[in-house]
Amino acid sequence: MVKVEIVNGRIIPFPTDNDRTDEGSELTFNGRVRSIEDDKEITHLEYEYYDGMAEKELRKIAEETIKKYSVHDLFCKHRVGKVEVGQVSLHVVIWSKHRKEGIDAMTHFISELKHKVPIWKWAIHQDGTKIPSDCTHQ
Repeated sequence: MVKVEIVNGRIIPFPTDNDRTDEGSELTFNGRVRSIEDDKEITHLEYEYYDGMAEKELRKIAEETIKKYSVHDLFCKHRVGKVEVGQVSLHVVIWSKHRKEGIDAMTHFISELKHKVPIWKWAIHQDGTKIPSDCTHQ
């Protein structure tokens, strides 16, 4: 099963599920806003997105990921708008039979998300300067 959401406001994490008996691995990833971007202190990030297209592409990548890595479920919430330092901007949960396929699926999913989903990140510096933030690292 795939669940994807784009939210404007604080992310409420997906709850853990202690009733799962077929999955031995539950991986949770929370991407948080760092205080430093490109070696400069920031006040927050601003995320913009292509409404309608971003969620569609996010769902497509999630569905491809669960098939490719044989994971049971992948849930994702991506935040847009203003996100303060320390807050979560990306929340992903993956349930799989074993940890290896879950870890591989998580790495793949986040990498594909950052390269293909039309969500743009802007770093806001102390002086108000708004700089596009590229994710060039893996």
